[in-house]
Amino acid sequence: MNDFVQQPFSTDRGNMCRICGGTVQEFMDFGRQPLSDAFLTPEEVADEFFYQLRVGVCESCAMVQQLEEVPRERMFNDSYPYVSSGSSRMRDHFSRTAAGFLESELTGPDPFIVEIGSNDGTMLSTIKAAGVRHLGVEPCGGVADVARAAGIRVRSDFFEESVGADIAAKDGPANVIFSANTICHIPYLDSIFRGVDALLAPDGVFVFEDPYLGDIVEKTSFDQIYDEHFYLFSARSVAAMARQFGFELVDVLRLPVHGGEVRYTIARAGARTPTDAVAELIAAEDKHGLAELSTLQKFAAEVDKICHDLVDRLEELRDSGVRVAGYGATAKSATMTNYAGIGPDLVPCVFDTTPAKTGRLMPGSHIPVLPAAQFAAYGAERVVLFAWNHAEEIIANEREFAARGGRWLVYVPDVRLL
Repeated sequence: MNDFVQQPFSTDRGNMCRICGGTVQEFMDFGRQPLSDAFLTPEEVADEFFYQLRVGVCESCAMVQQLEEVPRERMFNDSYPYVSSGSSRMRDHFSRTAAGFLESELTGPDPFIVEIGSNDGTMLSTIKAAGVRHLGVEPCGGVADVARAAGIRVRSDFFEESVGADIAAKDGPANVIFSANTICHIPYLDSIFRGVDALLAPDGVFVFEDPYLGDIVEKTSFDQIYDEHFYLFSARSVAAMARQFGFELVDVLRLPVHGGEVRYTIARAGARTPTDAVAELIAAEDKHGLAELSTLQKFAAEVDKICHDLVDRLEELRDSGVRVAGYGATAKSATMTNYAGIGPDLVPCVFDTTPAKTGRLMPGSHIPVLPAAQFAAYGAERVVLFAWNHAEEIIANEREFAARGGRWLVYVPDVRLL
């Protein structure tokens, strides 16, 4: 569906699973896509980077994954704009997460927790306040500096086998290794698990939470698929992955954040008894055929329908002279706008609260990003809610928009007005 001009790039590994070496069956090709968090100045447009976003499922281990890898340094660097503390809902979520660790896992003498992809230290701030030893591993210098300024201990690095071993040598074993919205970003999970193996205490846990394939398929929230989300996890695929590297999936917890996630708890094989929740979620996935190619092909057809429906609706609004805008310059909106071919002719601007994004252009589509403080003055009548996963918070903050007759246009799970 994409008509934009792209530059060639490929690190295509063929159809070989990055986890088990099995055959990956492609079910969706989103075409050439930009880096989802690379918000541009007008001068940078000519050199914009693109890659081919193809997605498939491994017929052996059920892992859903991209077929082309973007170099990590292109996505995660000093200019990375996302901050965990930008949403009050996520601040509360991470505060509760940290409190849970303090009550259940970090109770022994001199406990130690390591967070992979610690961002601006939102979760670790609660750990620090409790006086517990901690370390964040964060390759993006800008957000790492924010955490350091708050007194949080951070190592600026990509976590991998050598880093895990080095931390263990300097700080001793970790009782908890935690990661949120990061493990699914990392193609080289073999090195991650070797690093976890070197760092994790014998009875420790590796806990990570990421977007859940089951929610993505059920809600047709296809914009969760973008460059940073290399894997889309399910309980079955994570269980297989854990076994592949000598670990065991011992617990799962469905989470409502970011449109639907699962928190996976992994321990060394035999160290803990798996909860009933693991078998129950895997059984539910099997019942709905989540790992079956036919299920995912049906999902792909529904994606195309949503994109066509949204473009049709936006064209009608434009042709009727209705003032349109977008809200939330999210990473996932890159997939929607570029696959559907939505540019400034249909959505003239997008409003956002992140200073690092405002005044720039959306990746690929080149829609201008304006400060959310200017939203009311703009006078939009219909607004595409790209940040649909934060709908409750945004709608509450922008009550005046609805009060003067404005309507939110969403596309998950289908195109409709709120």
